[in-house]
Amino acid sequence: MAQYETIQYETDGSIATITVNRPEKLNALNAATIAELHSAFRDADADEQVRALILTGAGGKAFVAGADIGELAKMGPLTGVQVSRQGQDAFRFLESMRKPVVAAVNGFALGGGLELALACHLRIASSKAKFGLPEVRLGIIPGYGGTVRLPRLVGRGRALELILSGEMIDAVEALRIGLVNRIAEPDQLLTETRGLVEKIVANGPIALAMALESVDHAATASVENGLRLESDLFGLLASTDDMREGMQAFLEKRAAAFKGR
Repeated sequence: MAQYETIQYETDGSIATITVNRPEKLNALNAATIAELHSAFRDADADEQVRALILTGAGGKAFVAGADIGELAKMGPLTGVQVSRQGQDAFRFLESMRKPVVAAVNGFALGGGLELALACHLRIASSKAKFGLPEVRLGIIPGYGGTVRLPRLVGRGRALELILSGEMIDAVEALRIGLVNRIAEPDQLLTETRGLVEKIVANGPIALAMALESVDHAATASVENGLRLESDLFGLLASTDDMREGMQAFLEKRAAAFKGR
């Protein structure tokens, strides 16, 4: 396991928690933090004991309040592309993981912070959380996938309003437009997030992985290709011990004991 300086990586049973740990900077993402996040995502993906991941920020004010403006201000055209690609690669790895990833958004999720949350599979927000993509106010655009993922999640019109205005919205509005799945009180955020994750990981791990793969593929596939992969994965699951265990447990009215095979 790698040693990290700007994030914390902890495991508890089958759940890993990654915390962006720069509270003095409102957990802003600099190049080092993005590199460490990418490494931690790979660690979680490779660890067979980890079946799900929670992502959050240190301190009570911010999930991630954006990118490190001090670094961004030094960009030229070529380094700007490199900065964007570094974040895109890390966040795409997270999004395409075959283990469920849930963001516990404990405060400001702005710019790159909102883009990080968008790359997670689910989002639970503190009632005090704030969301926004203020990049146009700095003369740039979202560069870590925000212009791609936000319209797909909340619709083109709502996404463009947030992107073009640069304004923030609160947790209630984020829930209304479908940006977050749930709202929790600040002191219950991690408890509620973990409770949801525990319910998820009680299900068949191979089924979870294939459900994520099918949904991810369908986001860019034609309906026909999406349906074809879905049926192929459905058929593959019929070859697993977990499928037989799950169905037998249902017929016997007991909890299933999935083995991941």
